[in-house]
Amino acid sequence: MRNLVLFLIVAGITVFSACQKKESEKFKLLTGPTWQADSLLANGVDASGPGGVLSKFGGEAKFNTDGTGTFGQYAGTWQFNNNENEIIITSDSILIPITAVIKELTSVSLKLTTSLITPTPPYTALNIRMTFKAK
Repeated sequence: MRNLVLFLIVAGITVFSACQKKESEKFKLLTGPTWQADSLLANGVDASGPGGVLSKFGGEAKFNTDGTGTFGQYAGTWQFNNNENEIIITSDSILIPITAVIKELTSVSLKLTTSLITPTPPYTALNIRMTFKAK
């Protein structure tokens, strides 16, 4: 009976340890710091100023470990996509989810690119580049 109890305890610990999710290096790099917007460009032009298409993305971005986050003035969720080479950001305040390609992710730098179509006429294509520095 004693061996059975010991076996069950060891088996339980083994199963619990195996089920814990291992965090990837990219996950740790992304969720570790608070990111400060450094450059927000649309078609190569600063779009972070008042009235700019990216003005609400200015300030800080925080990617929480539970998949929630704040992205400038937006709050929502995020998830990796495409083998952790993209991030999908979703918010009730944004019309459609934004899928951004991770161009660089280090302990001090985050660089993202994406393409969007403006939501109002004349429906212009925008090539977006957002860079952040760790605070």
